[in-house]
Amino acid sequence: MNLMNVFSKGLIKENPIFVLVLGMCPTLAVTSSVINGIGMGLAATFVLVCSNILISLIKGFIPSKIRIPCFIVVIASFVTVIDLVMAAYVPDIHKSLGIFIPLIVVNCIILGRAEAFASKNNIISSMFDGLGMGLGFTGALVLIAAIRELLGTGMLLGLPVLPQAYINSPMLIAILAPGAFITLGLLMATMNLLKKPKV
Repeated sequence: MNLMNVFSKGLIKENPIFVLVLGMCPTLAVTSSVINGIGMGLAATFVLVCSNILISLIKGFIPSKIRIPCFIVVIASFVTVIDLVMAAYVPDIHKSLGIFIPLIVVNCIILGRAEAFASKNNIISSMFDGLGMGLGFTGALVLIAAIRELLGTGMLLGLPVLPQAYINSPMLIAILAPGAFITLGLLMATMNLLKKPKV
């Protein structure tokens, strides 16, 4: 199996957000700022990579009838680790992401990769799959968050980017819930147009 193909699949061809349309809850909820998008994406990437590796390692010992509960226990263990680490070392981001860190346990991307890939492939391929999917998820979150933060505040990562006149009266809808749906919809439409074969 070509590891580069496994890795790149999650970045573009099977991007969890723009192509597979998975993990919509955190995507819409935490992308009001770039730092939140980075924090959520890296936390999910950590869980994806670690759970894929462990599930690939123990797949031969798990009875098929109880594989999903076993996968969830593995995923929940790594979510607990990242939750505690973030609470200790980046408390502001941890507080900002709130309940969405524990909810990584039920994120369809992670359970889907465990079932569809890690439980059927070797450790190295599973690690690259988790890394590709995680970075694809992170990239999509950061892109959505950057557009929303820029339009909604005129700033990026707290630094002014647009003129002061815009910053004084920005397009506030961009950082509110409707802005998340509009931004995601426009980005998905753009990706579909780019993928459309030219006649």
